[in-house]
Amino acid sequence: RPAGVASPASAMASAKEGNGAVTKRTTLHDLYEQQGQSPWYDNLCRPVTDLLPYIANGVRGVTSNPTIFQKAISSSNAYDGQFKELISAGKDAESAYWELVIKDIQDACKLFEPIYDETDGADGYVSVEVSPRLANDTQGTVEAAKWLHKVVNRPNVYIKIPATAECVPSIKEVIANGISVNVTLIFSVARYEAVIDAYLDGLEASGLSDLSRVTSVASFFVSRVDSLIDKMLEKIGTPEALALRGKAAVAQAKIANQLYLKKFSGPRWEALVKKGAKKQRLLWASTSVKNPAYLDTLYVDPLIGPDTVSTMPDQALDAFIDHGTVARTIDANVSEAEGIYSALEKLGIDWEEVGKQLEHEGVSSFKGSFDSLLTSLEEKGNALKTAANL
Repeated sequence: RPAGVASPASAMASAKEGNGAVTKRTTLHDLYEQQGQSPWYDNLCRPVTDLLPYIANGVRGVTSNPTIFQKAISSSNAYDGQFKELISAGKDAESAYWELVIKDIQDACKLFEPIYDETDGADGYVSVEVSPRLANDTQGTVEAAKWLHKVVNRPNVYIKIPATAECVPSIKEVIANGISVNVTLIFSVARYEAVIDAYLDGLEASGLSDLSRVTSVASFFVSRVDSLIDKMLEKIGTPEALALRGKAAVAQAKIANQLYLKKFSGPRWEALVKKGAKKQRLLWASTSVKNPAYLDTLYVDPLIGPDTVSTMPDQALDAFIDHGTVARTIDANVSEAEGIYSALEKLGIDWEEVGKQLEHEGVSSFKGSFDSLLTSLEEKGNALKTAANL
């Protein structure tokens, strides 16, 4: 967005009445109150108080990732003061990075704590991801998650762990340690089932008599699925293939929701509920539209339903506030979604392979952001040291 141009989200919140009350309820309030879906904001940067207008507009949580922090830290001078202090204190670039991130996460947790308290720990979370360099390291991920949880030290922090094959066992262990987790980078129904099982296994292994404070969300990615499958469909090129463009992602997400309903019911789940366990909510991630030909609310409007979360970057959030439709859609047209899913299989689309490729791309992209930010922090740190020695 051009500098100085207010988004619908922030502009709306600034239209206040004399008594300080926001004049306009937004579709985000309706989304939560009428449909039980929590709108979260997929962005975080300094000053963290920039989140206040979003909260006033109905945003109920925040997600971050290495790419978001790379943009925030490299495109702003808001971090320079703290960074200088850390470098002067002898910290290396990576330690300094974590200090910068942890401060933002703690400050954001403070802003969302009232929502966390009001909802008895159901909402108001801020998510921070373990180092993307650990995506294939089971034990390293467990240690990093424990460390992050300890240093952030806020009840409403979610430690983000990727749903790679190596990190599924990490999820179980971290949950068993009583740490709340946002499982990220889920691209296929098969992997999603493994993630739910890891959550249930972790709860059962925890030995806690009260499970109510250990919660989790499963971040199921949406738009990237269409970006990849649309390319495959264009390669196939038949009218039948071309007619399915832009339909794969929402169809798969609806099927994932059916799996959620199945797994969080029945005797195994009921036994955990007796100990206070909460369902691992489905969170729709990657909700901004990558293809300009598609409706800009394509990955929000059709996936609305109870006990779910939709995390939206600016583009999707602004579009939804401006012209989104609040209606229960997640379990509408499920048989049509199943039809699309199997029609794609018949055309030779292998859903599990698609999931693997997208996961690989997602991990690589986060690693790339992380590495390039650390390189620029190192350069900045060296320049500061040189200047200090002059």
